[in-house]
Amino acid sequence: MSYNYFGKKILILGIGLTGISCINFFLKKGITPKVIDESVDPLHLDKMPKNIQYKFGTLEHKWILESDLIVISPGISSFRPILIKARILGIEIISDIELFTREAIFPIISITGTNGKSTVATMIQKIAKNAGYNACLGGNIGFPALNMLNKKANLYIIELSSFQLENTFTLKSKIAVVLNISEDHINRYPNGFAQYKKIKFSIYNGAEFCIINRYVQKKDLIKNTFKKYISIGTKKSHYQIYCNQKNAILCYKNNHVLNMRHTFLHGHHNYDNALVSLAISDIMKFPRNKTIDILKNFSTLPHRLQTIHYSRGISWINDSKSTNVNSTKVALDSLNSKGTIRLLLGGDRKFANFNVLKNYFKKLKIKIYCFGKDRIYLSNICKKKSILVNTLKEAIILISKEAVSGDTVLLSPGCSSLDQFSNFEERGNFFIKLIKEVT
Repeated sequence: MSYNYFGKKILILGIGLTGISCINFFLKKGITPKVIDESVDPLHLDKMPKNIQYKFGTLEHKWILESDLIVISPGISSFRPILIKARILGIEIISDIELFTREAIFPIISITGTNGKSTVATMIQKIAKNAGYNACLGGNIGFPALNMLNKKANLYIIELSSFQLENTFTLKSKIAVVLNISEDHINRYPNGFAQYKKIKFSIYNGAEFCIINRYVQKKDLIKNTFKKYISIGTKKSHYQIYCNQKNAILCYKNNHVLNMRHTFLHGHHNYDNALVSLAISDIMKFPRNKTIDILKNFSTLPHRLQTIHYSRGISWINDSKSTNVNSTKVALDSLNSKGTIRLLLGGDRKFANFNVLKNYFKKLKIKIYCFGKDRIYLSNICKKKSILVNTLKEAIILISKEAVSGDTVLLSPGCSSLDQFSNFEERGNFFIKLIKEVT
């Protein structure tokens, strides 16, 4: 289907990297959009092309209700009253991903989930390239999807957040997968977790192949909803992981494919990521040896359970990408600490329920350093083992004085970083910088 944007009043909401990519998309078509950004001094203002009409400082502007088409950046909630009013008036509101999928002519592999998206997306790109594809990776991973249209590619891999899926309606993926679902971004959705899940599962709409995690989707829902699906997870799935005390083995229909001891990947979350990547690669008919080669040599991405320093018998681990409670739970499951776990927990919890960690804290030899916006709430989960500080820096200085040989210092905040940092990368890099100063 061909989409004609000429003669329409087009408005871009937000001029982050996504917004800039949308502006350039329309300019390339000979159409000049208008722009609104809530910030008085937007971060990427220097990248905005000249001769663009803009309004900064507020979303409440008449341009919204005068538009024919609004392209909304993922950082702006779709549930703002003025945007709800715009929809009632019949104004079309879409994401940059919707623009992208209308233009894309090559197969799309779409990946979402609460955790692990970037790791799996990166694995698949490496495997696809190893198999001879010009595979381009974009979306939530930091490279705007629309910019992929300017690249020489014959396969698109897109990492998608729930924010991007909110306003994406015609995505037709070759393969779609929801890796996992746990409570996150509850502050974004008026109807809470149920709404978040529904938006995540919308990635399957129009997909040719759906990869289903049986721990996420119930059996009856799978049979009634999907015609072409590949299942992962349980012993009855197409793809399984068999574990014992010594080995974790990736299997296809109960046949051994890869012993994870022969890789650099550790922890059940990484085994799951590798299993999904194997399933995607098989569907795409990538040669198995090309897939195995990448999985054997793949290293974890920065800020994801990354051991960044070991000194005086103390391990310092950067898991700043942990922005929800489940990712902290996964990190704790992955540790094999002889001494005390010194957990750095804090930031903006986004109204998530952290009580699921209560039993973990009780059983573990752990000390929890709670910082940031929701530090008081977090410290109340296990008062006896918690220490209240204002900032990450305060916590690091304190830990540097208390930690002894055998201890593990784990930055796995379980919260958004935006109360004190620009993003999780900045938080992780600050952690690394501090460690160099105190050790």
